[in-house]
Amino acid sequence: MILQPIDSLQKTRILTVTEDFLQRASELFHFRYQPLTVSFDLKGRAAGQYRVDRNGRWIRYNPYLFARYFQDNLDNTVPHEVAHYVVDRLYGVHRVRPHGEEWKRVMRVFGASPCATVNYDLTGIPVRQQQRFPYRCNCREHSLTSIRHNRIINNRAIYRCRACRSALVFAGL
Repeated sequence: MILQPIDSLQKTRILTVTEDFLQRASELFHFRYQPLTVSFDLKGRAAGQYRVDRNGRWIRYNPYLFARYFQDNLDNTVPHEVAHYVVDRLYGVHRVRPHGEEWKRVMRVFGASPCATVNYDLTGIPVRQQQRFPYRCNCREHSLTSIRHNRIINNRAIYRCRACRSALVFAGL
């Protein structure tokens, strides 16, 4: 049975808590924050995601994981993602490690645990399944995700076997 995502009242509560953390951050770290787009379209194992690209900055939340673990996500995921935004504004997103000391310091200031991952039960939660592709090396067969497969096909990466160190070669479908 698939779990139902959060309702509009819960979304409003999450938006309010996100805004509260943004306001606290601007006061504590002395900067004016830009309004962030918040969406509830994340699926899979992650409860939240902070994104930066040429179109702007935004936070995505997983409405299914919030539905099952609402209070835990309010207490941990919301400050986690806002802390990524704060670190981005203070240091630059590409100048520090995603869950490095700067991020941990912000999490502590927020009064949240600086843990980077959680281990939720995903039963009944839609999880994206990536397509896998067969590859081989000199010693065995491998199964690569579509992301790695596309990087190889587009000449953006070469992956090597950890055992024999030879390059992985597409084995066809």
